[in-house]
Amino acid sequence: MSAEIRMTASPPSKTAPWKAYFSIFRIELLQKVQYRIAALAGAATSIFWGIVEITVYTVFYRYADNNAAGIAAGMTLQQLASYIWLGQFMFLIQPHVPGEFTQKITSGDVGLELCRPMRLYRHWFARLAAINLSSLPVRGAMVLLAGIILPGGYRMSLPASPAGFAATLISAVGSLLLCTSYGMFVTSVRMNVSWGNGPMFILLLVPGVLSGTYLPLQLWPDFMQRFLLLQPFAGYADLPIRLYIGSLAPSDAVWAVGLQILWSGFFIFLGNLIMNRQLKNIVVQGG
Repeated sequence: MSAEIRMTASPPSKTAPWKAYFSIFRIELLQKVQYRIAALAGAATSIFWGIVEITVYTVFYRYADNNAAGIAAGMTLQQLASYIWLGQFMFLIQPHVPGEFTQKITSGDVGLELCRPMRLYRHWFARLAAINLSSLPVRGAMVLLAGIILPGGYRMSLPASPAGFAATLISAVGSLLLCTSYGMFVTSVRMNVSWGNGPMFILLLVPGVLSGTYLPLQLWPDFMQRFLLLQPFAGYADLPIRLYIGSLAPSDAVWAVGLQILWSGFFIFLGNLIMNRQLKNIVVQGG
């Protein structure tokens, strides 16, 4: 008599891929946080530029003609100091394309990534989110600490209200999602090797200007304010910071976070669409 042994493979769980993406996010985050020396150097740079910016704005506020220059746009100097420090903090999650991604694209190693049993877009999205978040525990915390302990007009003030602080935290999560989704959109565009890095740099420069991290959007001309609030890049930094300093009421968080989610969904859809098309015609270079 012979015994027949049958082995049946159980179907994979529907949640298994998402567990893999979360594991990738956690591993990448832990790896990036270990670079303490780089974090200290980066924090020193951010603190230096924060002090310089506040000094320049203080000179303008005290000696310039506010009506002619359009400086006093409903923002006090103390609010502006808080805006600068929070802007330096939020700048750490600004969208970018990691050098590892571009290297894989140009060298042809992206072909190896396609061999993984997971979608390339979701895989890289999880890694990019971890990379964006990794600078906050050390470098970001040091920047905020400097803003809290510095004296006088350089000090970051407390949030305008407890409700505003809670709204800021929620909006900050939306900022991370938005920055990651836009970063993946630019990565998808970069999948066309023949274009090179030029279009990528342009796509990453414009959001930095329109996010408020270079110049607070509230200080831009009045006729541009509606456009500046509705355009996607305000969700990177300006909207959560306005909720913190009180330029936006806590009740405004509903539409502010809604805008962040709306634009995030748009860039996720567009990034997926472009990447899928690029992968169908991708040319693997190198050897």
